[in-house]
Amino acid sequence: MDFAYSAKTEEFRARISDFMDRYVIPNNERYRRETAAGSLHPQVIDELKAIAKSEGLWNLFLPGLKPDEPGTKLTNLEYAPLAELMGRLAWASEVFNCAAPDTGNMELLHLFATPDQYERWLKPLLEGEIRSCFAMTEPDVASSDATNICTRIETDGDDYVINGRKWFITGAGRPRCKVAITMGVTNPSAEPHKRQSMVLVPLDTPGVKVVRNIPVMNHHTIETHCEVLYRDVRVPKSNLLGHEGGGFALAQARLGPGRIHHCMRTIGQCEVALDLMTMRAKERKTFGKYLHEHGVVAEWIALSRCEIEQARLLVLKAAWMIDNLGAKAAAAEISMIKAVAPRMQVTILDRAMQTFGAMGLSSDTPLADIWTHGRTLRFADGPDEVHLRAIAKRELKKDRSNIGAAAAFLTPPLDRDI
Repeated sequence: MDFAYSAKTEEFRARISDFMDRYVIPNNERYRRETAAGSLHPQVIDELKAIAKSEGLWNLFLPGLKPDEPGTKLTNLEYAPLAELMGRLAWASEVFNCAAPDTGNMELLHLFATPDQYERWLKPLLEGEIRSCFAMTEPDVASSDATNICTRIETDGDDYVINGRKWFITGAGRPRCKVAITMGVTNPSAEPHKRQSMVLVPLDTPGVKVVRNIPVMNHHTIETHCEVLYRDVRVPKSNLLGHEGGGFALAQARLGPGRIHHCMRTIGQCEVALDLMTMRAKERKTFGKYLHEHGVVAEWIALSRCEIEQARLLVLKAAWMIDNLGAKAAAAEISMIKAVAPRMQVTILDRAMQTFGAMGLSSDTPLADIWTHGRTLRFADGPDEVHLRAIAKRELKKDRSNIGAAAAFLTPPLDRDI
């Protein structure tokens, strides 16, 4: 495996870094003003999106782009360091049309959309004209096991009628969110992994109600994490994505690359936290010493650097495997990084906030927001425990026919006949 950045990757890293320095970071204060005033779609985003698109920094996340589609065809391995740069500022990915949940939804539509679905939904998403959401999680069941989902999608002539309640649906409250990829049960009597289907539901369909933007850590985010009610929502059967009973498989196809994208951005956010922690440790004194001269703070800095590098290497390995072997073959590595990266983020941010003292808890630094993102990510796209369970199951299924080699180190030796 070769994780060295190619000349193409280095070119895009330089271009994105320059774009961030010229346009995005200088407009961060304007973005904060517009969102503080209540805007869920700050005007500054549209202005910067137009510039990014004109400079060819667009749809960088999608390896399968066709020649006539806007964007640059990069591999997952090439995209990883770019996502890291964009992730350094929470809202920057949207500027490049590389923000969740649209990235996962576009990948899903790219794989499974009919020609009509392509024209109506994928094309405007690729152009950055609309946004989308992914409606899977429900309040009444443990949605970490998607076979629990109970929203009903019932056939009525040439239509589907949908009834159910979803929550923590990221992006559903954004004014430009026009469609929800909705997962529900079409055949309750089928085996558990064949009961669900996915249907494209325009958010202006009668019966769809965005009930509320649920606060996360007592804070309403611009991304919005909404509760959405479906009450006798009627859509044509042509809105089915893929085939009936294929919803669970589609969910896995969508969540694999989406999970690794989250982890790529997380590494960028952790780099910001480490930069701030180091800066603070070099300028602040306690008990006659700079903070970094106290052993515990120096250790925090060193451990944080080690942990970031470890996570980055695991992300690059997972990206390489997706590119070369497919997402299914990379399932273990995707689960590993999805469990590792958010925990790393929470740990590093906790150290950074402690280094800043009470200021680290305030809005004077981005640390509290980045910590919240990391803590949220321990649930998003599957909680830690689900990924760890999947990793453990793979380990336990491995061939242990050579157990005697390890058992020889035991005292007394293991009796293999027991």
